[in-house]
Amino acid sequence: MTTPSPLSAGTPAPLRIAVADDDPDVRTFLEQFLPRLGHQVHSVAKTGRELVDHCRAGPPDLIIADVKMPDMDGLEAVEAVNRFAAVPAILVSGHAVPAWLERAKRAGVMAYLMKPVTEHDLAPAIALARRHFEELQALRKESAELRQALDDRKLIERAKGSVGRRVGVREDEAYRRMRTLASNANRKLVDVAKQIVGAEEVFHGLEEADRRSGRPLDPPAPRRVNC
Repeated sequence: MTTPSPLSAGTPAPLRIAVADDDPDVRTFLEQFLPRLGHQVHSVAKTGRELVDHCRAGPPDLIIADVKMPDMDGLEAVEAVNRFAAVPAILVSGHAVPAWLERAKRAGVMAYLMKPVTEHDLAPAIALARRHFEELQALRKESAELRQALDDRKLIERAKGSVGRRVGVREDEAYRRMRTLASNANRKLVDVAKQIVGAEEVFHGLEEADRRSGRPLDPPAPRRVNC
């Protein structure tokens, strides 16, 4: 079982933070100060590519990265990391460039700090990144659940129509029988619906094969099925 990230939990917890900056003074500052805030330094990188390699070996809870670095800039590195793991980031830069803002938003950047970074800046930025990420994850979960509920509803409607046609009953009766079958088998209604739709696709394939071969098709005689 995967251990939930502290950043996605409901209560504050120590974070494993990956640091990336080509300035040795900034790296030293972050390495020394993050543990004072109760966090763990996950890894320290000098380039964007090195940051990506560290995160691929084991995703951190948060990234703090300089924008301008050799080999791969901080934004490119954060974008690369988010292709295989959802990790929020704080970007650090000596210059404010408006063109970076839209890219930063898409890349999962939750806060932005101007150099020189101070102790007073860092703690609020981490707290802000934590809160924004939790809110975003909650919205994504809610959206995914709504999409799944809609997909399940559509599948059940398809199955209900199939049962009605095959058994020769109205859709409300077909739905009742599906629910009874699910209850008797101790299964979810949507799982029963998936099985019905799968079977219907098999029947449809067989009927199409008969149609192409020129064999006459006899409509199925309605029959009663006790559920």
